Amino acid sequence: MTIPLKQHRRIVFLLVGAILLLCVLLVVVMLRTDIVEKYGTLFAGDNAEVLSPENLDAPKTPFLGEEEVFIIKSVDEEEIILPVKKVLFEYVEVLDGCGHHFEGECLNVRSGPGTEYPVVARLRNGIVLKVDGKVEHGESTWYKIIFDEWLRYPERVTGDWYVAANYVKVLLDEGNQAIENQGNAASTKQIIVDRSDQILYAYENDELFMQEPISTGLELTPTPRGIFSIYKKTPSRYMQGPIPDIANQYYDLPGVPWNLYFTHGGAVIHGAYWHDSFGTKYSHGCVNLPPKQAYILYTWAELGTRVIVRD
Repeated sequence: MTIPLKQHRRIVFLLVGAILLLCVLLVVVMLRTDIVEKYGTLFAGDNAEVLSPENLDAPKTPFLGEEEVFIIKSVDEEEIILPVKKVLFEYVEVLDGCGHHFEGECLNVRSGPGTEYPVVARLRNGIVLKVDGKVEHGESTWYKIIFDEWLRYPERVTGDWYVAANYVKVLLDEGNQAIENQGNAASTKQIIVDRSDQILYAYENDELFMQEPISTGLELTPTPRGIFSIYKKTPSRYMQGPIPDIANQYYDLPGVPWNLYFTHGGAVIHGAYWHDSFGTKYSHGCVNLPPKQAYILYTWAELGTRVIVRD
């Protein structure tokens, strides 16, 4: 059977048109899916279904930061310089919360990205928290908080945490840094913790960098005396009590900022946002600084910095 040329062309045009229509439908479906994932709403006329906060798409970190240089040797013993960018993580610092003893208006933590969600925590100024992602909801921006560290009492964190972007400052940091062998680390920097005077001194090449009032451990939980070195740094730590065989007091302190670990027993130099009694003994063994001074010391001190605790 022979098909006339005109009819043959008509059939070809119909087939091409059908294929193009299928392609357009496929693109529409893909765009529709992207909209659902981005905004969390299925557009179905007046019967729009709002998805739960867990399904909202929050872009993840880390980011690439400033460049470092690594030097390696080739098989011919020639030095090769390799530029490597640091991996940075996103944190937020609470700037518009309440004071040390909850005076003023605290920053409300919500279970979802909006004021319509219930309050699950109240935050004070100076708290630093790690960000899991950012959500645009309505006309507001919200940061989803993550606790990806070991928690002594994980049951105290019962759901998701979201904070409004208007009340926090975004920070980029390398996150947890650590060295395995403290003896191999060399530094020209030194921190002296004077338990009698309750003062911290920081030196570089015998030149004074910082002198600040501090709070060391109480009589029953003293800050250990001796010579140590910083083996771990982390911008944020969730500290909880009681601590078996050390402290019976209940406490729950998310986002303790700017932590410099100098003993494997848990002695840390860090910021304290829950009191202003610096210059007197106050802690369970750590060395407390005001958050702003703790940040300055944290950015200055490097892994391997010597720490001397004396009377």
